Amino acid sequence: MELFDKRMGKEKIESLELAEASRQQEWKCPSFVACLFQGRVSWDIIHPFPEQSKEDKEKGDEFLRKVEEFLKANLDPDEVDVTREIPEKVIKGLCDMGAFAVKIPKEYGGLGFGQVNYSRLIHLLGSYCGSTAALISAHQSIGVPQPLILFGTEEQKKKYLPRFREGAISGFALTESEAGSDPRTIKTTATPIEDGKYYLLNGEKLWCTNGNIADVLVVMAVTPPKIVHGKERKQITAFIVETNSEGFEVAYRCKFMGLNAIQNGVIKFNNVKVPRENIILGEGQGLKLALLTLNSGRLSLPAAVTGMSKWCLWVARTWAKERKQWGAPVGEHEAVASKISSISTAVFAMDAMTWLVSNMADDKRLDIRMEAAIAKLFCTEESWKVVDKTLQVRAGRGYETGPSLKGRGNAAFPVERAMRDSRINTILEGTSEIMHLFIAREALDSHLGKIKYFMDPEIPVFRKASAAISVSFGYMTWYLQLWLPSFGGGFKLSRPLDEHMRFVQAAAKRLARELFLKMALYQQKLAQKQNVLNRFVDIGADLFAISCACSYADSLHKKGEVKDALKLADLFCRQARRRILSRFKDVSDNDDRSSYSVAKKLLNGDYEWLEDDIIKGR
Repeated sequence: MELFDKRMGKEKIESLELAEASRQQEWKCPSFVACLFQGRVSWDIIHPFPEQSKEDKEKGDEFLRKVEEFLKANLDPDEVDVTREIPEKVIKGLCDMGAFAVKIPKEYGGLGFGQVNYSRLIHLLGSYCGSTAALISAHQSIGVPQPLILFGTEEQKKKYLPRFREGAISGFALTESEAGSDPRTIKTTATPIEDGKYYLLNGEKLWCTNGNIADVLVVMAVTPPKIVHGKERKQITAFIVETNSEGFEVAYRCKFMGLNAIQNGVIKFNNVKVPRENIILGEGQGLKLALLTLNSGRLSLPAAVTGMSKWCLWVARTWAKERKQWGAPVGEHEAVASKISSISTAVFAMDAMTWLVSNMADDKRLDIRMEAAIAKLFCTEESWKVVDKTLQVRAGRGYETGPSLKGRGNAAFPVERAMRDSRINTILEGTSEIMHLFIAREALDSHLGKIKYFMDPEIPVFRKASAAISVSFGYMTWYLQLWLPSFGGGFKLSRPLDEHMRFVQAAAKRLARELFLKMALYQQKLAQKQNVLNRFVDIGADLFAISCACSYADSLHKKGEVKDALKLADLFCRQARRRILSRFKDVSDNDDRSSYSVAKKLLNGDYEWLEDDIIKGR
């Protein structure tokens, strides 16, 4: 079955086939975002806005109160930034409170909290110290606990999960110097020995957060290949590896632009002996494990960046009221006012999306792979804009470090550190570019599932012809429905929210139509039209953001617990609608071909004259 264009090149096709074989193949549960890309608004999935039970919220409130009090008394984030160390007493104190075992079931010694309370913890940490948030998140979102909870055997759970309540730290080792988003290029090997009872790990991993101090890791390694459909397929397997094993070495600690205290570097495996029972999920199932783990694991980033963005909002609002220029607070000048209002609407939408998808993760009746990916993409991109605007509002004091401000008696808002710490968020756990491709692939799944049937050489032609008639009739009916005007929608929202959701309803139909037409036009080459796909994904992300904001605002308004939620949602929706209409226009009217041509000439050296009169070197 040839799903990919043969002109792509052998290595690229192999990479795509490996990724395709590892992804979830079916949609067994409903997804709001998947429906959006098919032209439908399944409003009942996200409205009424889901909420924690009173009992669950009270448990989270008490836990977060203890964490906040402890951190304020024992952790100075500016000192962490300078020393590049989170004090041992802080790590021990967090461990004693159960912060390293938040989602681990009680029967294994954990707190037994769900995704919402876990997200609340990361949200709190993200507003205070990025390095500490990264420590807890990397340990629990993608480190050993999450894969074990999802896929571990009972023996594995009993052996390892209680250790995380006792202070053990974990991480996830996938990336290598030549293997980032393309796992096909992984070089670390796991060779079976002693009739397959053990494996010998050899290789090197890079940028494994917590790897330098971890007690136990999930390590992705290449096991012997298998023949699938007559072709040899690379097998990547997930192993639980104890870092006190002979042959394990921490070779280097990296230093980055921000998050100065994260323990992240180069780790080496030299004949590290691992028992077969330490395989998670099964041999060759490593990438599948990684993708399924990330469905909820990615939600720590939206939580963390939303917490950081709320802190930025507080800083921007405080400074815009206090700082006076030309006889008035700077916040009353239109140029600054537009920035702080933009920050507020972005924070509102991020908040809505974070808590909606976190609640969805606790509801096992929903498939959140696209919702989690969009939450990661949208919130990290918006948070970067928020911190940039906050620094601009603070001006020179935003560029100056917190300790320097404090040293001369000024309010020591560490916006400069927040900017350095936040820059990684559009890169971690899947860059924004990879998130676009992932979401696009899932958005096309309903169509590709039908196309693959007709591309399968093992299916007789007469059966394909019969099926083609049925599929064509179905598509004709579906496509015609996408042109019919939308009436009502059953949203039952206060104005102006109802108007915005009717826009979402119409725009979702347009999104489905135009995506289908581009797929019909480009066929297998659509995968190479990344800018086109990115625009469709961004439209879908904004439609989801509008939907989250409207559901959230409606809930807050009806409870009467906050002021002017409708006004915040209205402004955000208006801004998002303008972006959506602009992107629809850009799908067909763009400079993609010219841009790509210039890039090729640049790479070929045609524009080296642009680099004249500089000092070159590294």
